[in-house]
Amino acid sequence: MEKDKILITGGAGFIGSQVNLNLNERGYDTIVLDDLSSGNHKTVIRGKLIQGSIANNDLLNSIFKKESIKAVMHFAAFTHVGESVSSPSKYYHNNVCATLNLLDAMANHQINYFIFSSSAAVYGIPTQDKLVETNPCLPINPYGQTKRMVENILHDYHIAYGLNYTSLRYFNAAGGDPRGLIKSFKRKEGNLIPLVLNSILDSTTLTINGTDYPTKDGTCVRDYVHVADLSEAHILAMEKLFKKGGESCYNLGNGQGFSIREVIHTTEKVTGHKIITVEGARRPGDPPTLLADATKAQQELGWTPRYPDLPTIIEHAWKARQY
Repeated sequence: MEKDKILITGGAGFIGSQVNLNLNERGYDTIVLDDLSSGNHKTVIRGKLIQGSIANNDLLNSIFKKESIKAVMHFAAFTHVGESVSSPSKYYHNNVCATLNLLDAMANHQINYFIFSSSAAVYGIPTQDKLVETNPCLPINPYGQTKRMVENILHDYHIAYGLNYTSLRYFNAAGGDPRGLIKSFKRKEGNLIPLVLNSILDSTTLTINGTDYPTKDGTCVRDYVHVADLSEAHILAMEKLFKKGGESCYNLGNGQGFSIREVIHTTEKVTGHKIITVEGARRPGDPPTLLADATKAQQELGWTPRYPDLPTIIEHAWKARQY
């Protein structure tokens, strides 16, 4: 029996590379399309890698003509909140305009299954302790705006063109491949745990962005979800689409909140290294707290995080940097 073939855009990146490996282990064929602007070819340890951009219409049409693609998993986006505030044009062109190129090419070639890497940034400032999918979406930074814009586009494409899609709203993706097969080569980071670990590896001082938030210790509180658990959610969401079609969105998080100071302290315990910190100003566009209610994903996808505890998440992230 011929295997279903999945196109993974941005599949050389942190989450996409894990999904690529796990899809192959589940019996799928994969093609990774990545311009390698932030990803690394060494992370694509299974499947076929094509270096290129989703903004290249000729390349997209060539792939869809040549390959029998059943579904697209889309990770090719810029993801740094602060950078999106200072360089919004970069984010709107890549995260929205280039995604439109991809969706139009899919429509032209009758490819009707799409898994979108969205973000908790679509919610903006939380209106309750734990966010559910029906909470208002009022992004407070361009990065979150781009993710919400694409979600709205997907809804319209579902109605007009019959696109079956799922938007997965991550909270803070973290960790590393539990078996150590995929290493982390990324040096430009925006998320806390990689920044903390890089400060150890590079012997640099870590800046705590904001110490006057209305939280338990004045620093931002976030919900950290393991990359392997995110990968599993992507596969479950895709297989549900294959069976039932339609449109949906899911929060992906553990529902536990850890402050920046708590993450730093736990990292010191896990790695045995002292982390030198300095207090800095708030980062533009950062809400004080972001916590997920992932009940919907648990009930409808059968998704249960395997690695919910912070020390394990940090340990796997640390091991991914040992090479």
